[in-house]
Amino acid sequence: MNNKQKAKLEWCDEYHNGVRYGLEGKLILEESSSFQKIKIFESSRYGKALFLDDCWMTAEKSEKCYHECLIHPALCCSKQIKSILIIGGGDGGSARECLKYKEVISIDLVEIDQRVIELSKKYLPTIGGNAWSDSRLNLKIKNGIDWVKNKKDNSYNVIIIDGADPIGPSKELFSNSFLQDCKRILKPGGVLATQSESPESFQKLHINIVKVLREIFNYADPIYGSVPIYPSGLWSWTFASMEKIEYMNPQKNRVKEISKSCQIWSERWQQGAFNTIPAFIERELEKI
Repeated sequence: MNNKQKAKLEWCDEYHNGVRYGLEGKLILEESSSFQKIKIFESSRYGKALFLDDCWMTAEKSEKCYHECLIHPALCCSKQIKSILIIGGGDGGSARECLKYKEVISIDLVEIDQRVIELSKKYLPTIGGNAWSDSRLNLKIKNGIDWVKNKKDNSYNVIIIDGADPIGPSKELFSNSFLQDCKRILKPGGVLATQSESPESFQKLHINIVKVLREIFNYADPIYGSVPIYPSGLWSWTFASMEKIEYMNPQKNRVKEISKSCQIWSERWQQGAFNTIPAFIERELEKI
């Protein structure tokens, strides 16, 4: 990169409690949809990235750190995985990971903002990959809250909540009423998975998400991993089930099927991720 090119670079930052988390690069696109502000930013370190309402969502060279950790503990462990619901996930990464499993027959991807899907397909095509053309994927441009509320009992084997931080259109994805409806439409032996924020940057919110899930489901546990572009870099995902701790025991045939395609997730990684709960978070959760 010559000096002229370097001079054109700028910073794009997410600000949180006196700290900023940013990438150096160039702005590709900036617009507002009916629901949120959208930026596509290109950096040399992590490639093209999606920035919604001033928060980092995903980037080409770090997205596997997020998507693999959200999807595989649920799909490797759920009793059945024929029918899946993804709330959010407009970048396509969660659908891509789910479609690695031959057992999956149908996925309803319910995204409120069609523009996120359109821009992800155009500027971040490697994240969705072949998912967009897979006949098992059913795109629904709908409000996920209403979709879950109107769905019949026992509709899905796995429910994935792949939403942004609980502001704007994602605010209600962590509400008691929404999660109660998720429980109602989850089939016996099924698993619910959700991103559950950073235990460092969003401590109270993270603890509250796990507590609410434990109140609604019989079992709920978080895992912890690293997503470099997110606030603090330390992130969490929480898994819930009713009958027993379904999400703790990966099925060997599924592990074999998808493990070679993963950069982060493995059966060993999953076991470790459940055991890396920070002591101060564990103490708070024991108060329930």
